[in-house]
Amino acid sequence: MNKATCIMVQGTMSGAGKSLLCAALCRIFAQDGYRVAPFKSQNMALNSFVTRDGLEMGRAQVVQAQAAGMEPDVRMNPILLKPSSDTGSQVIVNGEVRGQMPAAAYFKMKRSLIPDILAAYNSLAEEVDIIVIEGAGSPAEINLKADDIVNMGLAKLVDAPVLLAGDIDRGGVFAQLYGTVTLLEPDERTRIKGLLINKFRGDVEILRPGLAMLEEKTQLPVLGVIPYLKVDIEDEDSLSTRLEAGRAVKPLDAAILRLPHISNFTDFMPLEQHPLLGVRYVQSPRQLGTPDVVILPGTKNTIDDLLWLRQCGLEAAVLKLAAQGTPVLGVCGGYQMLGHTLADPDGEESGTPCTLRGLALLPTDTVFNAEKQLRQTHATAEAIPFAGAKLTGYEIHAGRTTVQGSPFCILADGTPEGCVQANVFGTYLHGLFDTGELTEKLTAFLCKKKGISPADAPLLSMEQYRQQQFDLLADGVRAALDMDAVYAAMGMDRKGGNRV
Repeated sequence: MNKATCIMVQGTMSGAGKSLLCAALCRIFAQDGYRVAPFKSQNMALNSFVTRDGLEMGRAQVVQAQAAGMEPDVRMNPILLKPSSDTGSQVIVNGEVRGQMPAAAYFKMKRSLIPDILAAYNSLAEEVDIIVIEGAGSPAEINLKADDIVNMGLAKLVDAPVLLAGDIDRGGVFAQLYGTVTLLEPDERTRIKGLLINKFRGDVEILRPGLAMLEEKTQLPVLGVIPYLKVDIEDEDSLSTRLEAGRAVKPLDAAILRLPHISNFTDFMPLEQHPLLGVRYVQSPRQLGTPDVVILPGTKNTIDDLLWLRQCGLEAAVLKLAAQGTPVLGVCGGYQMLGHTLADPDGEESGTPCTLRGLALLPTDTVFNAEKQLRQTHATAEAIPFAGAKLTGYEIHAGRTTVQGSPFCILADGTPEGCVQANVFGTYLHGLFDTGELTEKLTAFLCKKKGISPADAPLLSMEQYRQQQFDLLADGVRAALDMDAVYAAMGMDRKGGNRV
């Protein structure tokens, strides 16, 4: 069996667009008839996913796998770091928690994870034709180069050719690219097969003199000027511009609390693309106002975010709205907050043993422990007005919640899940809106409460919408990128796929 070839995308900085470029390449190669898998040795993000076999991985590689038409596999992201504070993260290796570590401790031991990284990569390489590798941050972070396992350090380990991308939308792209190349070691520079200028708005002809000078100074070709593509594809982390976007002018107003440790906010993308729902993220009672529905999302630190909710006045504002009949939905950590008590006897969630009162809007109590609940599932909504909606999704949480009230949904195995009381709903199920059925039920419910008629919009599942966006992304990147040069960089004949 031939081992897969590979191409790696590195960036001049975080946010240069590596994740979307990798997703685009995954889609392009798949469209060209190849079996493709994404790979990122180490991902740091709060947005994660549970695979079919109950393992945890970063959502960026999930999105890339979906673009490639592949089932997400934890081998695509063998190390996941989930920040729990400014100086520490939960370390997840091969989908399972290794523990909580301060940054200094992790940096001392991360090279010991190279065998795990290579085992995952080599296993994937036996099953596909091409692996699209994503770097992290910048390869020119000279303070981190000695123990690098995600940029040039990984490129050397798997002998990967590299495309280096810079973000022109932030300004200074020529300095970004030239400076990065200059700071690399000679053997690292030889790995770079081309430069990419990403997120360009305007007439590319204006760039031509700068491109020529950049090529002369770096002795590297510019293989593409990628336009700023208006595609709606999941963002990697909570720094996403999605959270900063203002409210779209739509008939219904959905307010999502932007918790300090918000995670898996991608749950709400299907709401954003609905023609009737304006979705906004809020951080204060003033911003909250009087929405038609309030949503408490998932969080990596439920205890701390509950205290923040209390201290900034949002708890009181949510309680007031709930008392007035405004629907409130909590997902995962947000669901836990809606209960009577949250107990952390061993300090697993917060670092210090404690018991807090919740918002007491649901008859539930949660106890945190070390063991995570990880599983994919199907369910049917039980709570009126959502009854009958078919749901798919996954659970990823450390708390165990006891429920005294009615369930939100019934899992495929018959187990009741979540809770509902009056106009307050809670569930552990991430991805609950992806089928489109719950989205439509929620929209109809809110329209009825508001006394307006729902528009005759066809039901579009999140999967259908996602595939449309992947094709738009691939079309935009393919048109701007010298794909012949990319194939050549991998040592492949584009037409036949043969090694050259």
